[in-house]
Amino acid sequence: MSSTSLHLLHIQPDPQRLAAWAARQRLLDTSGDLGYALHGLLRVAFGEHAPRSFRYLDAEQGLLAYSSLTAAELRQAAAVAPPDAAAALGLGATRIHAGLNARPFPTQWPAGHVLGFDVRVRPVIREGQTGKERDSFLAAVEKSAGAAVDRSEVYGQWLRESLGRQGGAELIDVTLDRFRLLDVMRQTQKADTAEARRKRAVSGPDAVLIGRLRVIDPAAFSELIARGVGRHRAFGFGLLLLQPARR
Repeated sequence: MSSTSLHLLHIQPDPQRLAAWAARQRLLDTSGDLGYALHGLLRVAFGEHAPRSFRYLDAEQGLLAYSSLTAAELRQAAAVAPPDAAAALGLGATRIHAGLNARPFPTQWPAGHVLGFDVRVRPVIREGQTGKERDSFLAAVEKSAGAAVDRSEVYGQWLRESLGRQGGAELIDVTLDRFRLLDVMRQTQKADTAEARRKRAVSGPDAVLIGRLRVIDPAAFSELIARGVGRHRAFGFGLLLLQPARR
């Protein structure tokens, strides 16, 4: 197994079995978002080899993620997964799909190369001393002193700054493709080792941004792809889906 290899993983979770598994594990999200349940399911199936970020598209298109493991290595990692978890994730072949699949993904990109992208993000910022998350658009509105604020521009700037912090690529242009406010399930932090973590709903932005980026540091860009962008990456946000750039 090479630490520098990268593979694009595709699986097609079974919606009914996923819902049943999530209900048994008390991971159902009242908003209908499957990120929390899929996060738990991937951990159960792959353990420490669970993807760092993923994107669930829909019941027909399934789930995409990047992994340093090959398809054979991923199957080996999931070999001891509980049968109900494996069935819920769709790891085995069925009449409808071929089961777990992973193909090699490029890790060598020349500096200056331009790519199109599609990314689902949670464009939030940390506030002051509290450290609480807040919609970056609402924060911009508060600072605008009544001036008009464009949500697309705010989220585009958030992505530009996020890429700048992580390195590897710079934003050329970006458009807000879809947006909604979404309550997602998260666990509270423990006050001490004796206190159990509790689940709570956290409201915030759920945005899909599309556009073009330019590779500026090939090694850092490869890590950016594997890691994802922004916060909540392990819950269905931040996965950069790449494609040939369109003018």
